[in-house]
Amino acid sequence: MQRVLIEHADIGKRLPDGQSDLVRLQEGGMHAPFFALWVPMYYKGSEAVRRALDMRDAMQGVLDRYPDRIELATSASDIERIVRAHKIAAVLTLEGGHMIADDLAVLRMYHRMGIRSMTLTHFRNNNWADSSTDKPKHNGLTDFGKDVVREMNRIGMIVDISHVSDKAFYDALAATTKPVIASHSSCRAISEFPRNMTDDMFRALANNGGVVGINFGGGFLNQKEADNDMRNINAIGSAEPNLTGKALDDYHAAMHMKNDWAHPRKSMASLDDVVAHIDHVVKIAGIDHVGIGSDFDGISDSPQGLEDESKMPALTATLLKRGYSEPEIKKIMGGNFLRVMREVVGK
Repeated sequence: MQRVLIEHADIGKRLPDGQSDLVRLQEGGMHAPFFALWVPMYYKGSEAVRRALDMRDAMQGVLDRYPDRIELATSASDIERIVRAHKIAAVLTLEGGHMIADDLAVLRMYHRMGIRSMTLTHFRNNNWADSSTDKPKHNGLTDFGKDVVREMNRIGMIVDISHVSDKAFYDALAATTKPVIASHSSCRAISEFPRNMTDDMFRALANNGGVVGINFGGGFLNQKEADNDMRNINAIGSAEPNLTGKALDDYHAAMHMKNDWAHPRKSMASLDDVVAHIDHVVKIAGIDHVGIGSDFDGISDSPQGLEDESKMPALTATLLKRGYSEPEIKKIMGGNFLRVMREVVGK
């Protein structure tokens, strides 16, 4: 959505760059992707809410322009109905709890707008949740942070623990009565990257009934890439412009163009690395608790063999060669996330 909002990119057409558009989603057989509405954490309070609404409006523009190809999905039954109609079922999420501006009423407003999941924080701590890539401030979740988890359970929003600190992860599991997801994280046992999860976290996630989506970013998959990714994260997180309104939007647009997300570099990681992370989660947590969290158009590099969404059939083919059955692959390729959506959001 950043490219739609800032670059006015028409994602209904095949774009000459980047990793994602409706054409490549359909070519890759990606029937029910999560569309993350992300607002940088230098947007504070009402500014973060305003920008989140801009993102939601940009997404609505895509839905309105291509009603024969993509439709908003707010439940598991919506996904199944839309996919049967040979359209893309768009599941909307928020990436960063700062966008609720410390207000449960704002959280409920997002839910009414069709958003069905939220990461509790992002690259930096917010006022109620510690991040995995920041110095601890709250020792996990504050009391309000636990209230956010409970309110998400009540209204039917999936709690996403990607980006949170290890302590915040366990606090979220203690507070929730519903399965949670880690929408785009991978295995710390393979790549010691703070955004990845430990084996003990995978076991706890399995006990909760949750699912982890394997992230395709190089640092998530390959130890050699992890240090470089941390430098990039620190640079992104250190920005604190004292701006508001259009000036802040202009600053964000300039940072977006500078980072050049449309031209991801070639990663040292590969399709085989993705499969290695899937294998590891299956070994530790079981087949019911792993999925795909590629983070396409949100990562600065692409695994060799999985350069964009159109290449996803190569992953399916490799899983078949590795001995996974078709029912198991269906779980990995979306069935597990669909189960969580049914359990949290309802039918």
